[in-house]
Amino acid sequence: MSLASRRARAGLSVLAVSALALAACGADDAGSGDTSAGDGSADFGDITLQLSWIFNEEFAGEYIADTEGYFTEAGFSSVNLVPGPSTGVAELLGGTADIALSDSVAIGTAIANQDAPLTMIGATFQANPFTILSLADGGDIATAADLVGKRIGVQDSNTSLFNALMAANGIDPSDVEIVPVQYDPAPLVNGEVDGFVAYITNEAITLDLMGLDTTNLPFADNGLPFVAETVSVTRETLENERDMLKAFLVAEIRGWTEAVADAQRGADLALEVYGIDLDLDPEKTLLGSEAQNILVTSAETEENGLFTVSEELQTMTIESLAGAGIEVTAEELFDMSLLAEVYDENPELVDYQG
Repeated sequence: MSLASRRARAGLSVLAVSALALAACGADDAGSGDTSAGDGSADFGDITLQLSWIFNEEFAGEYIADTEGYFTEAGFSSVNLVPGPSTGVAELLGGTADIALSDSVAIGTAIANQDAPLTMIGATFQANPFTILSLADGGDIATAADLVGKRIGVQDSNTSLFNALMAANGIDPSDVEIVPVQYDPAPLVNGEVDGFVAYITNEAITLDLMGLDTTNLPFADNGLPFVAETVSVTRETLENERDMLKAFLVAEIRGWTEAVADAQRGADLALEVYGIDLDLDPEKTLLGSEAQNILVTSAETEENGLFTVSEELQTMTIESLAGAGIEVTAEELFDMSLLAEVYDENPELVDYQG
């Protein structure tokens, strides 16, 4: 039985979870022993990883780690990949996921508003991919000021994120009409909305392939330069299952090292294995895989390794959240100690470029 399943059976409520309850139920979880992370001798059993999105190319590194047996070599019987869309907050607090791929705004908001016992131990995307996508001959939203008076399609899971964008740019929410949408950009194409919360690596590519001229308002360039696709966990898991989390990070780094080196491979796994039932477009999937690798790597990762978040980037993230009214400290939001230990113990992993 997975760690997540054991927590779920303990009857934790998503709405009424507490740090004390989490600590109590985690005392007997796998991964709390003295085995070294990733040395092949550990036995961490089954764990559940909540993904932020569907089984497309976005999780190329996870697919490779799973397919190549890197999770198994790290000591896991299995890593159950659960597709989203989801911020992972409810799953982490409710005990149905051991680890979640989330974002700074979602985790920061939960900490600031709910005193949620969560933290982030790494980030896949050094720059977040969120954008307000619009048609050049339609809404043509090129600046934050252009949002005023517009109808913006916003998904439920991205509501707090969009509110943060407005707050960071001093926009009165009453000056923007939020239209609830799903993740298909059809409402934008059909003229039902003027702008659409999207990923530069996903929906923006979809419309480009349709031959439509688009305009992007990247969040990272408009007051919210925060990290995304963050490896997020509860404080209880961080405190009591450090070896398990380090082993997971080792496998993740190995998987993403190969994903960065070969964008086609991650695309193929999405098309032919993990997302085989989603009817993914091969051209778009490869373009998305290539585009996201630009977000995964940076001067910081070249020097210190994948998933690292420099103090400067932590500060930028905290300032982004503060500008949006989300008050949280770097110490509350980030814990890079595990990743530092991983690279200290496995220095060969730093050079992902080979």
